[in-house]
Amino acid sequence: MGVVARKDAKMLGESLRAGRKKIVFTNGVFDIIHRGHVQYLMDARALGDVLVVGLNCDSSVKRLKGETRPVISESDRAFVLSNLKPVDYVVIFEEDTPLKLISEILPDVLVKGGDWAVENIVGGDVVRARGGIVKNISFVDSYSTTGIIERIEKSLRK
Repeated sequence: MGVVARKDAKMLGESLRAGRKKIVFTNGVFDIIHRGHVQYLMDARALGDVLVVGLNCDSSVKRLKGETRPVISESDRAFVLSNLKPVDYVVIFEEDTPLKLISEILPDVLVKGGDWAVENIVGGDVVRARGGIVKNISFVDSYSTTGIIERIEKSLRK
């Protein structure tokens, strides 16, 4: 349990499958952890025996979200995530999508937030080809990292 080195991701998947664990995988930035994140992770974890979270590295977050992100470093984000009750393992990945990581871990269930159409979830084809399921989970309304950052910036301008 905890943070797993990227080079050990394939071995993690193999070990969990050998133990007949139902692996749930999700991924994201998880920059400023808030209630919406925790509820999402709880819902994801309920779909299987083990929850593996792929975490975008800092350079990937900058490419995807802009130069001012992430607010929290990858090592700190990984530490916080790995210590949340629903999360079993965290793997930091360098690419902009988790496709390679999903192809190595080979989860039984692939989950993303409700803003993703199931057919557009990266890695869905890999999971479905093995008989797994791909699912989206609704977000808790009014919770987003971007919204939190905007509120902080607004309060600082006052």
